[in-house]
Amino acid sequence: MRTRLGKVFVYAALLAWTLVVVAPLFWMVTTSFKNPPDVFLGPRFLPGVDFAPTARWWVRIFTVERDTVLRPLANSLIIASTSAVVATVLGALAAYALTRFQFKFGPMKNENILFWIVSQRIMPPIVVVFAVFLMFRVTRLLDTHIGLILVYIAFNIPLAVWIMSNFLAQIPRSVEEAATVDGASPATAFFRVVLPMVTPSLSATFLICFVFAWNEFLFSLILSFARTQTMPLLIAAQHFQRGPQWWDISALSTLAVLPPIVITVALQKYFVKGLTLVGK
Repeated sequence: MRTRLGKVFVYAALLAWTLVVVAPLFWMVTTSFKNPPDVFLGPRFLPGVDFAPTARWWVRIFTVERDTVLRPLANSLIIASTSAVVATVLGALAAYALTRFQFKFGPMKNENILFWIVSQRIMPPIVVVFAVFLMFRVTRLLDTHIGLILVYIAFNIPLAVWIMSNFLAQIPRSVEEAATVDGASPATAFFRVVLPMVTPSLSATFLICFVFAWNEFLFSLILSFARTQTMPLLIAAQHFQRGPQWWDISALSTLAVLPPIVITVALQKYFVKGLTLVGK
């Protein structure tokens, strides 16, 4: 009886959490197909029943505002994907070194070094954003793709190191030793033996880093202008320029969540497996 009640409670909690997550997304998608009067008439969620759906705002995005929208979308894709790939690769290499070799810097050992690296992710971005702005102004990296990519790499590497180190620590060293006995160098053993084994964790790490970079707002707001404007900035600008036009903002927001959803669905199998292995 107690077990059954526990299951009921768990499923009820999961259902409630699902509603909390899905309800705003459903509201956003339906609002993107509403006319302005329908938005202000209160909750209307059923297209064709509560309101007459219209694709007016979507047509506007891909016609009248095409250049205004597609450039930030391309910027976000370039910046988020590049920074996520580099952060994942560097994080995997650093995690491999920390789990396979012993380092010592004064009183600091491997576990202390790992903690220090991960602790850098705890730092609030607002603490360093103005220092980065001044540095980028001197180095002429303001309003450039490479500038934002470097910042996102720096902030995502600690996360990548943490995820990858948890997974690599579970791989026995005998796997690499066997490859070395067969004549493989340490580099060959890593790239041809270890790396294929950590593909799920690499996929999970890439996806998490991509989402963090895709959704980031503060650095993009301070370090970029018109040329490297990202999707979060474009959506925020709709409110400041023309007031809260929720129908237009909802269409842009729906467009902005599509790339992460597509990547998540494509990597879903690896993502779930990678996080499961990390949590063991």
